[in-house]
Formats: sequence, C-alpha cells, structure tokens
Amino acid sequence: MTASLYVHIPFCSSKCDYCDFFSVSVNDSDSSLLDAYIKTLLEDIKGQIEFFKINRIPSIYIGGGTPSVLGAGRMEIFLSGLKSALGALFNTISEFTTEANPESADEAFIAACRKGGVNRISLGVQSFNEKSLKAAGRKCNQGLKEKNLALASRHFQDSLSIDLIAGLPFQTSSVLLDDINRALDFSPSHISLYSLSLDEETPLGKKLFGLGPQKLSLPAGDNADRLWIKGRNALEKAGFAQYEVSNFAKPGKACIHNIRYWRMENWIGAGPASSGTIIEDHSGTGRRYTYPCDIRAYLNASPPQLNSACIETLDRETLIKESIFMGFRYLGGPDTELFKKRFGCSIESLIPKTIASWSSRGFFEKAQPYSLAPSRNGLLFLNSFIADSFAELA
Repeated sequence: MTASLYVHIPFCSSKCDYCDFFSVSVNDSDSSLLDAYIKTLLEDIKGQIEFFKINRIPSIYIGGGTPSVLGAGRMEIFLSGLKSALGALFNTISEFTTEANPESADEAFIAACRKGGVNRISLGVQSFNEKSLKAAGRKCNQGLKEKNLALASRHFQDSLSIDLIAGLPFQTSSVLLDDINRALDFSPSHISLYSLSLDEETPLGKKLFGLGPQKLSLPAGDNADRLWIKGRNALEKAGFAQYEVSNFAKPGKACIHNIRYWRMENWIGAGPASSGTIIEDHSGTGRRYTYPCDIRAYLNASPPQLNSACIETLDRETLIKESIFMGFRYLGGPDTELFKKRFGCSIESLIPKTIASWSSRGFFEKAQPYSLAPSRNGLLFLNSFIADSFAELA
C-alpha cells in the first residue's frame, strides 16, 4: 500500500494568539518530555508501517506546533531514527518537508534537516510587520528572522516555502504587499497566503469578538477579501501560479504532500491530534483514525499507539462528499479517474445540475464537458459551489 506520512510535533516556545492547532509551550526544562516524545513517535511510525503493510511513502510532512523547537540535536536523533524505522522505504520518498519557525530555524537545525534527508522546508513567517505580529501575540526578532531566512534560502535552494497571512491586525494592502516583496527577497519556490480565520476561543478571537479585556479590529468582510486578492495578484505577477485555495508555486514546485490530501490519497499520521485516512479502492469505503489531543496519553499508551486512537469507519456517502470537497480546492480539479475507480461512477453523474449551473457562471477553467478544474476566480466562490453540490447529493 502507498501512503504519505504526517508527523505532528505539538510543541512551541509560545503559542500565537490566532492559533487553534493543538500545541503546548515548552522550554529547556522539558528535555525529558521531548526525548520521550521522539522515542514514542518513532515506535508509532514503525508500528503503523507494519500494521498497514505500507510499501511506498511518496511524501513526509513534519508539522506542528513548531518542529524547530526540538533543536538541532533532537531533530538529528529523530531523523536518524526515522531513517532506521523506514529502512528501504526511505528511498521511496520524493518530497520530505519540515515546518519551522524562522526565529528558531538556525544553521545547526537546518544542517540537521539536510543531513537527515529533508529536502523541503516551510517557514511560518506570517508577516514582517512587527505591529501586526505583536497584536497577534507572535514573538518576533526581526534580525534573527531575516538571518535564518537567508540561511534556509541558501541550504534549500528551489525548495523553500514561506507562509504569509492576509487579514492580520493593522494590516493594509501596502503592509501585505511589503510582506510579499520581502518574502520574495529570499527566493522561495512556494508561498502559502492564508486568509486569517479565527476561532472565538483563541486569545485573538476573544479580542476581536469583545470577549476579553482588549478588543481589536481586523480587516473585515469585503475589505479582507480584497486584501487577499491583491496579495494573490502580486504573487502571480511575481511568477507564482495558484494551484490551491491558499497556495502558490513556481513551475514544478507545488507541494506533493498537500496535493495528496486534496486528491484524497492515503496517508498515515503520528502524534497527538494527528489523523490518518486509508481508503479501500473499488469499495468506496475507508477508515480514519485520530489521536486525542493529549501528549501524556500518547506517551503512556501501550504499543502499538494506534490502539489509543479514535477509529472511524468512512462510508461511501461520506467519502464521496469529502472527495468533492477536497478535490475542488485544487486548481487541477478532482482526480476523476481515481473517483471512478473508488465509487464506480463519475462526479458528473452525481452533481450534473450543480456542474451545469456553475459552468455557465465561469466556475470552471474550461466549459464543460472538457474539464472539472476550477478557474482561479472560481475558487473565490468555492464554498457556495460545495454547498450546492452537497444539496444535490442529499
């Protein structure tokens, strides 16, 4: 079986006010916790490889949290252990990405990544504007950030990705365009431009919704949409092609791992809050397992750790909806052949009215029946298209 691997590192030096991903803050006194986590993580990965009988891993993605909080030494230990756990499977990897915080991704950490087989790095810059970052609770050392960005650019030529956010506090179009131009100075091959999306329970969400002692205002509604579109246009002008709702890449540099998610191809996940999805072709059904958001429970679980995960059976109806929802996020459109192989029918046969209606409105790159690939402007109306698709499926 072919499956990608996601590895969750649920640790940060401090949690940003807008973040709703599972992570906990750690410091130098937590060394025993970090060491135990790496050991358990490797056991989990090896156990899943054996359980699912995986014989090919096209991509690995280490996310968080902040993987670079492990430091160079622990990252080297983890990557060496991972190579040993995978054995011959390590040679099947074509893309191996790690996320990192630009302030903590120093030269030693970057060198450990390269030595361990990582061939792509994604740095969570978010913004270069200190006022916006401070308002969002993001610690920022501008000099260190730019120094480490330069290091990453040199060590990961043609494989550096940078994350930016549109819609942060105090962000105007000139601030966002300056962020993009400064990011371009480091020659990234991939840029993710996310629209800020807030959960009411995050510290920034409480400020925005007036639930905390300090209330902030953000670019809202149409202004936020226009801000993101200006960013998109600037990236396209700089030679980056949009290939997904929030992702842009130079030719040939789209993220293989994320495309596998959008195409609903198999993946396994290791670590608290991670999940894996294994789909049985031809039957149109599958399994999803999700680990609880509990580091201690993960560490204390008896091997194999997979026994501590919540297992969900995915029926045909659920997977059809997920395949449509994920597939149309990708500018190339859903994998229609894989869809037919799994479900024994075409997407066009399931939502013909939705496709005809939205085709007449320019949602697709080409007029039907030639392609199901959405156009760049069609992606702006993706949520409405999906709502109509699900209504027709009901």
